[in-house]
Amino acid sequence: MDQFTVHQGLVAPMDRANVDTDAIIPKQFLKSIKRTGFGPNLFDEWRYLDKGEPGQDPASRRPNPDFVLNQPRYAGASILIARDNFGCGSSREHAPWALQQYGFRAIIAPSFADIFFNNCFKNGVLPIVLPESQVAKLFDEVAAFPGYTLTIDLPRQVIVKGDGSELPFEVQAFRKYCLVNGFDDIGLTLRHADKIKAYEAERLAKMPWLGTSMPQL
Repeated sequence: MDQFTVHQGLVAPMDRANVDTDAIIPKQFLKSIKRTGFGPNLFDEWRYLDKGEPGQDPASRRPNPDFVLNQPRYAGASILIARDNFGCGSSREHAPWALQQYGFRAIIAPSFADIFFNNCFKNGVLPIVLPESQVAKLFDEVAAFPGYTLTIDLPRQVIVKGDGSELPFEVQAFRKYCLVNGFDDIGLTLRHADKIKAYEAERLAKMPWLGTSMPQL
């Protein structure tokens, strides 16, 4: 998982409340057994005018010119601001996969659905909760200033605006540790690789039959 320390990026607004995971990545794209390739289908039903199928070349699709992420001013955005209850609905982990693979590193909203919130941390996406009044002001500023960027300093737990003012945010210490160091669940386990290898070697020495292959039936 990519580390998250200090990130500066263009901000895109998702001015809808209760954006659910089926809107983030529709169900027909969940058939893949891989964890890659979901970015082109992020917000698929809003992003395109035609219905897409898994594996379809995005270049063959008809983009919806009215959808915010299709507007040239938000091309390359890596920070998303959203309204209340972002990520509600089903527990599909594909939703943060799609956001991360599109290019988003952080999402700022007044509130998130719990499972989606947890899944973001496990996949290198930082969900930030700010008071509704602060989020509303960010929406106003993004609309008023094309090319609006923010700097997110995770070690200091602040969002730095273009004028130098800062918005502090809370993050649980263990989640912060994982993001700053780029540790997903597997990465956390591999910190103890030497101990795991030593345990397995000791176990095999005591029970050597565990290292033999099962006979073919």
